[in-house]
Amino acid sequence: MRFTAAILSIGLTRLTHSSAFAPAAINAASRSLSTTTSLNGGVLTDLVNAIDAPRITKVPAAAFSTAAPSPPTMPDITETEVRALFELWNQALATGDSRIVADRYIKSPMLLPTVSDQPRTDFDSVKDYFDAFLLKEPQGKILEGKIYIGDGWASDTGIYEFTMGTTGDKVKARYSYNYVQEDGQWKIQHHHSS
Repeated sequence: MRFTAAILSIGLTRLTHSSAFAPAAINAASRSLSTTTSLNGGVLTDLVNAIDAPRITKVPAAAFSTAAPSPPTMPDITETEVRALFELWNQALATGDSRIVADRYIKSPMLLPTVSDQPRTDFDSVKDYFDAFLLKEPQGKILEGKIYIGDGWASDTGIYEFTMGTTGDKVKARYSYNYVQEDGQWKIQHHHSS
C-alpha cells in the first residue's frame, strides 16, 4: 500500500495542534517529506528519525487505567427459558386458581387484559380479572412470537390462541410479556393482550 508524502504531510500538519507533538518536530518531518514522492522502503525510517523525539510530550502511565476490561455479561436467561415462563403462566391457568395466576406477576404489575378495559396494577386486581376469566377454563398456546433479552429483563411478543375448555371456542390475540426478576424469580412485569 502506498501513501503519498503530501497526504502524510497534511496529517502531520494537523498534528501540530495536538499537545502530544512539538510543532518543531512536525515541521521538520513535514519538510523531510516534501522532497519525497511516496512512503515506501526506507522513507518510514527517515520519517521516524525526522521527528525530534525529546520534544514529544510523554503521557504518564498512571493516566491509563490498568483495570482489565469487563468481559461481556451473559444474559440471566435464555430464549428457551423465556418461553418456558409462558408455560408456567399457562400451567397456572390450568389450576383454575386465580391466586396462583396472580402470583406469576410482580407486586406492581401492569396487566392490560383482552376482555377488560381496566388496567390491573396489583395482586388483588390481577386476581380479580382472572377470577372471571378462569371460569372459561382457558388454555393458551403461542402461535408465533419474538423474544428479546436485555440486562435483567426479557420480553416475548406475538400471537397466541386460547381454547376455552367450557365451550371449545378458540380465541386468537396479540400478546406482549415483559419479565423481570423479583425475589429471585422471573415474573411478569407487563402483560398486554388484545
